Amino acid sequence: MKQNEMIRLGMIAVLLTQTLIAMAASDMGPPAATLRAAAEARGMHIGSSVDEDALRTDTDYAGVLAREFDSLTPENSMKFAESHPAPFRYTFADGDAVVDFAEKHNMQVHGHVLVWHEQLPKWLTQGHWTHAQLRKILREYIFRIVGHYQGRVNVWDVVSEAVDDNGAMRQTFWSRGLGPDYIALAFQWAHEANPDALLLYNDYGGDGGGAKADAIFKLVQRLHEQGVPINGVGLQMHTSVDDPPDTKAVSANMARLHQLGLQVYITEMDVMIKLPVTRAKLEAQAGIYRNMMSVCLAAENCHNFTSWGFTDRYSWIPQFFPGNGAALIFDEQMQAKPSYRALMDVLSASGASSP
Repeated sequence: MKQNEMIRLGMIAVLLTQTLIAMAASDMGPPAATLRAAAEARGMHIGSSVDEDALRTDTDYAGVLAREFDSLTPENSMKFAESHPAPFRYTFADGDAVVDFAEKHNMQVHGHVLVWHEQLPKWLTQGHWTHAQLRKILREYIFRIVGHYQGRVNVWDVVSEAVDDNGAMRQTFWSRGLGPDYIALAFQWAHEANPDALLLYNDYGGDGGGAKADAIFKLVQRLHEQGVPINGVGLQMHTSVDDPPDTKAVSANMARLHQLGLQVYITEMDVMIKLPVTRAKLEAQAGIYRNMMSVCLAAENCHNFTSWGFTDRYSWIPQFFPGNGAALIFDEQMQAKPSYRALMDVLSASGASSP
C-alpha cells in the first residue's frame, strides 16, 4: 500500500472515531451539573491526574480540569527523578504549579509517589550505597518532599507497586538495598514528616480477587498489625473494555479492607478500548465506569474516585499499549463521552449500590 493511501485511511479512521464519540455524546443531552458538584453532593471527591505540561500550555485542558474535578494527582512532578534529579538538588517548580492551581480552584492534591521502583535518577540507581547510606537518602527525601508540601498536600501514595504480578514481593532497587522493611520505614517517615497526612499503599491489578489482591491485602494487614501508620489502599483500576473488573470481587475486596479500618481510593482509573472505536465499545466502557463508581459509593470506606487523566488528548495508553486508546471520559476535543454521563447518572441518583 502506498504511503499516501495509508495516511488517507488513517485520517478516515480518526474522523470515524471522532464521529462515533460525538454521536454518542449527542444522545446524552446537556449535563445537569458538573462532576465535582454531583460528587460533592454525595460526599465524594472526584479527581484526575494532571499532565503538568498540558496544565501550563493548554487553556482548554486547565478549564475542564478546574470545572469538573476537585482533586488532582500530579503525574510526574513529585516522583523521585523529577523532584530530586541530582544528589544535592531538589526541584519543586512543577509540583508547586499543580498545588497552586489546585488551591486557586479549591481542589485537594493527592501526592504521588514517594517510593516506587520506576523513574529513579541515575545518580541514585548507579551509585554504590551501603545500607546505612541508602536509608539516609530515602529518609531525607521523604522528609524533604512531604515537608515541603506540609499543609498543602495531605494525601500521599507512600509506596506503589511493591507486589509483583504473581503475588510475590517485587524485587526492586529499594528492596535489594534496604530489605523488606523499606515499606514500613517509608510509612513511618512520611507520618513523622506530616502527622496529619493520609498515607496510602497504591498498586495495580489487585482491585478484586486473585493472588495479587490477596498478597496486597496480606501486606497491608501485616503493616496494620505492626502499628505502621497506613491509612488506606489505592486501587489503580487500569482496565479495559475486553477485561472488565469483577464488580462483586471489587466490592468484597473493599469490604475486607474496611474491616482492617483502611480507606480505599480508586487512584488511576482508565478503561482502554481496542481500536477502532465503535459505539458499542463506548457504551461498554461507560458501563465499567458506572459500575466502579457504584461500587465505590456503596462501600463504607471509598470516598475518592480518580482517573488517570480525563481527556484522550493526553493519555498514556496509546504509547504503552499500541492499538488501544480512547480510555478516558472526554475525547481529544474535550467533549464528554458516554462514560462521563455514566458517572453523572450514578452520582446524581438518590442512592447507589453495587451492580
